[in-house]
Amino acid sequence: MANKDHTDPVRMEKIVSLCKRRGFIFQAGELYGGLNGCWDYGPLGAELKRNLKDYWWRKTVQERDDMLGMDGSILTMEQVLVASGHVGGFSDPMCDCLLSKARLRADQIPPQDGYAWYFSGVKLAGLAIGAIDKEFAVLVPDSSERSLQKATKTARQYYTGLLSPAELKSLRDAQSQAAEFLFEPTIDSEKSAEVVGATNFNPENGSLLTPPRQFNLMLQTNFGATGEQIAYLRPETAQSIFCQYKNVLDSNRVKLPFGIAQIGKSFRNEINPRNFTFRSREFEQMEIEYFCHPDDGMRLTDEWLEARLSFYEEIGIPREKLHILDVPDGERAFYSKKTYDIEYEFPFGVQELEGVAYRTDYDLGVHQKGAGKPLEYFDEETKARFLPHVVEPSAGCDRTVLALICEAFDEETLTDDKGKEDVRTVLRFKPIMAPVKVGIFPLLKKNEEQVRIARGIQRKLQPWMTVFYDDGGAVGRRYRRQDEVGTPFCVTVDFDTIGENGEELKDTVTIRHRDSMEQERLPIDALLPWLLERVR
Repeated sequence: MANKDHTDPVRMEKIVSLCKRRGFIFQAGELYGGLNGCWDYGPLGAELKRNLKDYWWRKTVQERDDMLGMDGSILTMEQVLVASGHVGGFSDPMCDCLLSKARLRADQIPPQDGYAWYFSGVKLAGLAIGAIDKEFAVLVPDSSERSLQKATKTARQYYTGLLSPAELKSLRDAQSQAAEFLFEPTIDSEKSAEVVGATNFNPENGSLLTPPRQFNLMLQTNFGATGEQIAYLRPETAQSIFCQYKNVLDSNRVKLPFGIAQIGKSFRNEINPRNFTFRSREFEQMEIEYFCHPDDGMRLTDEWLEARLSFYEEIGIPREKLHILDVPDGERAFYSKKTYDIEYEFPFGVQELEGVAYRTDYDLGVHQKGAGKPLEYFDEETKARFLPHVVEPSAGCDRTVLALICEAFDEETLTDDKGKEDVRTVLRFKPIMAPVKVGIFPLLKKNEEQVRIARGIQRKLQPWMTVFYDDGGAVGRRYRRQDEVGTPFCVTVDFDTIGENGEELKDTVTIRHRDSMEQERLPIDALLPWLLERVR
């Protein structure tokens, strides 16, 4: 089992830089300073994400007889989320750092030991500033003089932040003329003490935190002619599936067990968005609600877990990088009888990619009660009526895209014939996931015949796959540019193609493989079937 605390921030920084530099992912509203927790996918990122969603849909819906698809509304009625328990219950305990104003989840603050120095305020005798009487505290390793100096410095920063611009200027003017520091926090020796397992201090800077308070994770909106009707941007895609379960069942000839799949945006007012696109306020889910007989729930949960693990292997995330967390009884949602978390070894630690949860009949039960309408399933063979149970494999689309990029990212040191070393950056996507399948190059852009043939190949392949035409710079540099965005194959039209070196290789092209950098020749007419066999 991998160490969840192991991280590689240098690698993560390189990945984030590559994503922006090559047009995979940009911060939303970056032109105006950026919208925290929201991201825009650039041309290559949009292609990668589309490839993932298309493949998930193909494997989940198209290739199965027991699955149907739907696309629910993003705006969700208040009554739906009242019945599901989200309204009034979908919140996290939140604390604010008094010093940095950072927002933290209270239940994720690790217990800390140390010495807590408490300060009662600042006396400002001789200055045109009133005294500051406000409690503050700093957690430091011990009660030594050095730790006290560190705590005092932090407290000084906090109290300085409470001054108005005019008061701050007055302090600076007075300080420039004083022999000793005039802004010294007052220690409260009665409260200062050694603490064990404290969770009310910021681990980043030792500053005291505000008491926890509940923070609503849902984004509410008002609409209608008078704006009095309340709705929410859906916090998950599941509830639209549960609400439409009966309509799907009645309008299609399906029997239990069967599933409803959906890909769509969800929104949560995350307290602390972090780790690039991993935890965002706007994200996309790839979710399945699989309805079954109560006797089959546990078995199907294990079957779906294996199916999902196989899916990740197929798209290029090896099983040895995936970890299964069997969530214990005390940590599962109260309605869940079994939950597996599929986790991946990100550069920022082992984190969840997907949950496979056995939700029993909780969801249909609360909506049957909330709407006052029957949602039972009638089994024609046994003549029994019952509420189906549900197994839910729910994957984060954005998290999976990020995992694909992290897994594909590689830096390879190459040595040329003269012994000179060079680092090749390459994204080793599986061809089916790669944003661009083929790079197409004329060896010389001034050679009209090479350009004509290369453009013809481009037009021939475009209906079948995403290609990129490039005639700028040396061909070696063009290869490197395609390596950096993960293009698995490059096709080069050269002098052999146009028959200048003899008829033997005329109408053939060079195919260069991204991972091995090996090259082979192939007739132009055989190019499309050869590629389709490898990229779809």
